[in-house]
Amino acid sequence: MKFAVLAAVVGLTTCVTCDSRSATLATPETFAGIGDAATRSAALFTELGKVLTNPRCVNCHPAGDRPHQGELGRVHQPPVERGPDGRGLTAMRCPICHQDANFDPGRVPGHHEWRLAPREMGWEGKTLGEICAQIKDQARNGGRSLDALARHIGDDTLVGWAWSPGFGRQPAPGTQKEAGALVEAWINTGAVCPK
Repeated sequence: MKFAVLAAVVGLTTCVTCDSRSATLATPETFAGIGDAATRSAALFTELGKVLTNPRCVNCHPAGDRPHQGELGRVHQPPVERGPDGRGLTAMRCPICHQDANFDPGRVPGHHEWRLAPREMGWEGKTLGEICAQIKDQARNGGRSLDALARHIGDDTLVGWAWSPGFGRQPAPGTQKEAGALVEAWINTGAVCPK
C-alpha cells in the first residue's frame, strides 16, 4: 500500500513536469514548404531533437559515467557506474535489476540490451547543434555511417524502448517510425545541423 501511494505521488509529480513537452513529432512532409534544402534539413533535425533531448534518451547518454533516471534526470539510485562495457561495475551489473522487459510492479525498466551509451556518445548538457555534429561523427556515434545511424534510431529495439518505457514514465515524442522518417529525411537533405 505504501508503495502504491508513493508511486501515485511520483506519477503526479512526473505528469506536472511533462506537460510542457510535446508528445508528437511532425512528419517530414510538414517541412516540404521550406525551399532551401539546408534550412529544411536543419529544421528536420530540430524536430528530431525533441526525441534526442527527451529524458528517455538523455538519461542513458549522460555526460559522465552515471546514468540518470526519471523525467527530471535525477542521478540513478542506487548509485551505479558505467563499468568497462556500459553495463555496470562487477558488483552492480545492470541485469541485476534491469531484466529483459519492463517490470511495472517495481517500476523497473528493462530490455535485454540494457546499458549506457558509450561515453563518447554522451550528449547530456549539449546544444542541439552540438548533438547533431556528434552523431554525424563516426568517432563519437559508435562507428555508424549515416545510414546505420538511421537504422539505429528507426529500428533498434533498445532505442525503441523510449516509446514503451513502462509505468510512470512518459514515452519519447511521436513514434520510433516517425523518428526514423525524420532521420532519413534529414540525411536526404544533406544532414545539416541546426546552429
